[in-house]
Amino acid sequence: MKKVGALIVALGGACGQANAQMSVTLYGVVDTAVEYINHAASAPAIDTTTGQVTQRPGGNRFSMINSGGLSGSRWGLRGSETLGGRLSAIFTLESGFGPDDGRSSQGGRLFGRQAYVGLQHADYGALTFGRQYTPMFDVLADFTPMRYAPLYEPLSALLGPAFRLDNTVKYSGKWGPLSGKAHFSFGAGHGSLGAMPVAGGGAGEVPGSFRDNSAYGGSLTYASGRWGVTAIYDQWNPAPTAVNAASAKKAAAAISYSAGSVKLVAGYRWADTKTADGNTLLRDDLYWVGVNYNVVPALLLQLGYYYDNLKLARVGPSTAATNPANPWQISFNADYSLSKRTDVYLSLAYARHSGLNFDSAWTGVSSGYALAQGSNDQFGTAIGIRHRF
Repeated sequence: MKKVGALIVALGGACGQANAQMSVTLYGVVDTAVEYINHAASAPAIDTTTGQVTQRPGGNRFSMINSGGLSGSRWGLRGSETLGGRLSAIFTLESGFGPDDGRSSQGGRLFGRQAYVGLQHADYGALTFGRQYTPMFDVLADFTPMRYAPLYEPLSALLGPAFRLDNTVKYSGKWGPLSGKAHFSFGAGHGSLGAMPVAGGGAGEVPGSFRDNSAYGGSLTYASGRWGVTAIYDQWNPAPTAVNAASAKKAAAAISYSAGSVKLVAGYRWADTKTADGNTLLRDDLYWVGVNYNVVPALLLQLGYYYDNLKLARVGPSTAATNPANPWQISFNADYSLSKRTDVYLSLAYARHSGLNFDSAWTGVSSGYALAQGSNDQFGTAIGIRHRF
């Protein structure tokens, strides 16, 4: 907290400085692929009172993806202004879109990926305000096999739905090989918890209900030489009724090791999600291991294995708890750079006991890979292209 206080005080000493310098950068990514998956269907019908899950008929599906293969498609503006005293004002506005149809992502928001402004000090770190990523999202990107490739890495299962939050204050600091982040959201802006709707659409900031839809967490990361290690805690307090709040708690630890052209990663994520009456909606432990290998500078191979130990799950607040089969997935990417800005890739994945990316009623994940009736596994492959500007 001393670092945060020093950052705020430093603003006062910089207000009178003249000759400020400002820079604004336009940037973006356009990423799309043609995909084939088997055993595909529309989302199952779920009765949250009886617990009945009805899978729908389906089959093979060929399509052009709209959510990005190796990166989510986006465009954005980021800028900074020097204020003096090693202090700068910073901002980011970032908009997601689907390259297949040009529509805005994140529910149609103009700047649905990020929208924040803040202060950054060269010694004391950054304090930012607005729609931002959680520390869990920020940190684990360096410890996952696919570096958050949205096509075949189970991000929703790993991070939960609330990894990008409205109304958020976040602090980020770095002290030699050690870095830390902390955040608090007054209203997360997510409308559902699994199959349950959140009161007020998850907006939060309701008089008399300070806790409802709030979120907070933090991380510590050590990175030096070949090794990296991190520990993270994250909590979201969604409100399934107008007066009572639930909780979705997550903690994670991960490690990485790099040697030349090879990088190894491994991690563990604990999660406990409860309804307003204290019953467990989902209790699971997610494990992953992976390797990245640069065969030559232009060719990167990525391989990842993910296993979710579902200890306790229910599809609604009033249904009986079950212990479903534990899903697992193996994913592979081959990414070839044609230039510094353009690359092409081949992606493959196979999942068992769920759809790809752990899409199932029991995990609470709906990623567009629902299993067809009578199926218990799913295979997918895609060929794509990505351009960064």
